[in-house]
Amino acid sequence: MNIRQKIEVFGDSILKGIQINPDNNRYHVDNNIDVGLLESRFSLEIVNRAKFGCTITKGEQLVNKYLEESPTCTAIIMDFGGNDCDYKWAEVSENPDGDHEPHTPIQKFIRIYTKIIHTLQERAIQPILTTLPPLDPHRFFDWFYKDLNKENILRFLGNINAIYRAQEYYSRTVESIAKATGAMLVDLRGAFLKERRIEKFLCLDGIHPTTEGQQLITNAFINFAENVYGNAE
Repeated sequence: MNIRQKIEVFGDSILKGIQINPDNNRYHVDNNIDVGLLESRFSLEIVNRAKFGCTITKGEQLVNKYLEESPTCTAIIMDFGGNDCDYKWAEVSENPDGDHEPHTPIQKFIRIYTKIIHTLQERAIQPILTTLPPLDPHRFFDWFYKDLNKENILRFLGNINAIYRAQEYYSRTVESIAKATGAMLVDLRGAFLKERRIEKFLCLDGIHPTTEGQQLITNAFINFAENVYGNAE
């Protein structure tokens, strides 16, 4: 009889399973990441604590609060960076020449993420990080800036592809953090990038995975779990 290992999940709307409802173009939870399959196939118990809009700063608070509850998990999956690399776009729209920083500047992001990882390792809890699924900068631009001054935002960005590069920078930083700390890494980004056309895998906002995109995430976790836990069916 296999002993079920408990895994907690902390992160943002990607692992929360947020999608855009096509009937009203509003966000809602429609999580088709196949947790049940992962649990049954690898003898796991998975608890999802991901939250919409969560940054690494909020994540640290949530993880620390959880650790105060005498946790019984063997690993914690963390998906952070997508909100951290974002800006207060209304402020950018009003003052494109201002000194704007991401929600979490990169050095702060590295420091807090590394601190969380070390805290977990001291508690003999395995930290598992994820890279960020890629975004579509054109959809992102049209969705998030539709009520803002697009010319001013482009003046700040330089070009639309800067949106993609900024997010990629944080994703690559997650890879570096994992390597530096010995944390495990699930390459969600790679699961999307190997697809020839990713349009069907992202919602209209260019960042939240569709049901098909969530299946790519499921597959990435299956591949990871096969290497770590073996096929426990």
